[in-house]
Amino acid sequence: MLSFRMRYETILQALAVLRLFVGTAAAQAPKLEWIEPSLIGLPPARTSAMMVYDEAMGATLLYGGNTYSTLYGDTWAFSKATGWTQLTPAASPPPLQGASMAYDPTTQTVVLFGGLNVHIGGSGGSYSNQTWTWDGVTWTQQFPSVSPSARSWNTNAMVFDTKLGQVVLFGGQADFVFNNETWEWDGTSKTWTQQSPAHSPSPRNATLAYDDAAEQMVLFGGNTNGIAYDDTWTYTGVDWTEHKPATVPEARTDNGLAFVPLLKEVVLYGGLAGSCEDCGQGRLNDTWLWDGTNWSQVQTSASPQPSSGVSFTYDGTTKSMLLFGGWVADFSFTNSTWLFGLRR
Repeated sequence: MLSFRMRYETILQALAVLRLFVGTAAAQAPKLEWIEPSLIGLPPARTSAMMVYDEAMGATLLYGGNTYSTLYGDTWAFSKATGWTQLTPAASPPPLQGASMAYDPTTQTVVLFGGLNVHIGGSGGSYSNQTWTWDGVTWTQQFPSVSPSARSWNTNAMVFDTKLGQVVLFGGQADFVFNNETWEWDGTSKTWTQQSPAHSPSPRNATLAYDDAAEQMVLFGGNTNGIAYDDTWTYTGVDWTEHKPATVPEARTDNGLAFVPLLKEVVLYGGLAGSCEDCGQGRLNDTWLWDGTNWSQVQTSASPQPSSGVSFTYDGTTKSMLLFGGWVADFSFTNSTWLFGLRR
């Protein structure tokens, strides 16, 4: 009981600092800032973990991830009231890194696809094409008659498209063979269907977000065999379109990307300015906003340390962006938790 109370009080103290602007009159204009709440009982440090806000559960769900010595198969929940809490479901996917995960409001479940079942530097692992769903209590493996091929390194490459009413998956790779496939998951019929758009981004690992304001998916950057990209694409459910904004973030991969409802914009954070996580290439900690036409960089008084492979999503309990973990140096990982939003 003491642990719960301490966790509750510490996160409320942090959120008192991160006073989100919700449209009421203010004597001082709100400003976008990063805040690191003081929490206890955090998940162990890791990279390439899957994380998404579960609207039905009223908490953000985190699964898996890895370091150089450990591959995780644990499930955690984060909320404003309790901070981080490890869950003990009766069934779980195998330990995985680099899978894709999205919340499907049509079935009130979280959908997980793919992943790699060996930790960084390990051997003998294999890529997965399994589909699992989370119902707020436990994980259940689904067995669709058709599935995308096995793939990984695609942690942020699956989102729910509100206009389509489907979960959309793009790209990925297995054994350094990259693809640019677009697939849709129908949570009601529990089926995967491959789409054939006339245009597509090049084959790559990708990062996606769904822009609710523009009713389209947004893709930025990614990588293919040592090449990092700085291109911006949108998907309407019919075709992909490449944009040529006047201002463009630095080419990167393994960055965070998610939609901010309060701003009605997509936020991009950090990543790797290259494609090799342990080759000394530069990690980033810059923050950008996409307004549907152009990118603009956000200047904040504080920021998480430069990192890649972060877990990044909008958290409905704090009404802010939630960032967890990541790869911060060639052989170093973090379990820090940060919140990004508007404060006065």
